[in-house]
Parts: sequence; structure tokens; C-alpha cells
Amino acid sequence: MTTALRSMDRFQVARFLRMQPWFTLLAPAMQDELLRCACAVHARKGEVLLQAGEAARGWYAVLWGFVKLQSPSHDEQASAFLALTGGEWFGEGSAMKDEPRRYEVVALRDSELLCLPGPQFRALLATSLPFNHAVMRHMNLRLGQAMAIIEANRTGSLEERLALYLSRLFWHGLRKLNLSQEELGCLAGMSRQAANRGLAGLARRGLVELRFGRVVQVDQDALGQFLGAAAPAAEPMRQYGP
Repeated sequence: MTTALRSMDRFQVARFLRMQPWFTLLAPAMQDELLRCACAVHARKGEVLLQAGEAARGWYAVLWGFVKLQSPSHDEQASAFLALTGGEWFGEGSAMKDEPRRYEVVALRDSELLCLPGPQFRALLATSLPFNHAVMRHMNLRLGQAMAIIEANRTGSLEERLALYLSRLFWHGLRKLNLSQEELGCLAGMSRQAANRGLAGLARRGLVELRFGRVVQVDQDALGQFLGAAAPAAEPMRQYGP
């Protein structure tokens, strides 16, 4: 549910935005305007935060929680293609093109989003070079993720697909994942049983550590070597774009 920011929300949002390098370089008046115009979106686990087909209201960040972006399906087989945790921004493409959102955003855990409204987003694009650089970095990251997912789904084995979704390409900002096997299977577009088999294989290779049905530790260096050796032509860890 979208709401105006409460006093506690405003404190959290102000702290979050002040951690963004582009925000600290804005004029104080613009900083105040962003804090005044920002809104929050709350959802409990399993609820849809943002519907596919609705107008994009702006640029979003995950303040806390864990969400997935997925293409909705009428046969109950939704295709998830990205997961985001606290601190991640998304939706710049829809905000820039001012078109209906093509995917839905679902809370995998209780979550809260920050929305930087469209008018302020576009004003920053027109006036702030640091903000443009930040948006371009996010777009480049999303392009690399999309290309890696396409290649893995086309040629990768079960273990390789799971390894990709556990790699730095998707979790570059986290020390520990603490993902359930169900959550990982949902992200990789496979059943929990299939995810269990693939994770058991990765664990036997020493690439991940499992505890009580959760992925609690990942050897990112070894995982990268495994992905590179398994599919050298796909280059899943490569950065795409300029």
C-alpha cells in the first residue's frame, strides 16, 4: 500500500538518501523537495507491491526487505527475473519512458519501498550530472544481469543457473545471503525440489554452505570460477555496455 511518509519513514528515507553520493551534491532546496515528495510502499510477504500494467510513478528503492521482479502469467507460472534487497534501486527504464510497468514487484518478505516521484526523477535527469551517472550505472548493471539470465536459461545446467543467481552479479552488496531454498527456486524459475537438488550439488563442490534449508554462505571466488569454466562463452560475470 502506498502511503505518505510518516515521521519515522522520513527519518529512514533522509538517512538512506544522504548515503547516495548524487543526493549530497544537490542544492539544499532540491534535497528538501525530494524528502517532501517521496512516498512509501509497504507490503507483507507474498503481497504485490507494484502491479504490472499500471503507470510508473517514479524511481524506486528497497528501503528494507526482499522483493522480486517478475513477469505475470495467467497460468500461475510467473517468471521471476530479478531479486532486490535493501539499498537497491530499480524501475529507471519505466520512469524514463513514462510507460506502464511491464513487470510486477512482489514481496518475498515484509518489505518497504521508497518512491522518488516521476517529476522529480525527470528534473534530476535534466539538471544533475551525478544523478545521470548513477542512473546509467544501474541501467548497465540491469543489462548485464538480463544478458546473463538469458544465456544461463538457454544453455546452463541446473547447478549453473542456481550458481548465477547466487553470484556477485546479483548480490554484489551483501556479505551473507541467508536465502531459503524456496526463495532461490522462485527466483531461478524452478521448483523447490529442483532447487534443492541443484544446491546439494553446489554444496558438494564446496561452493555454498547450507544450514536448515537456507543458503548462509557463498564462496564467490570459487563460484565465479565454476561459472567461467562451465560456460566460458556466456561470460556471466561480464559487464555489458559502456
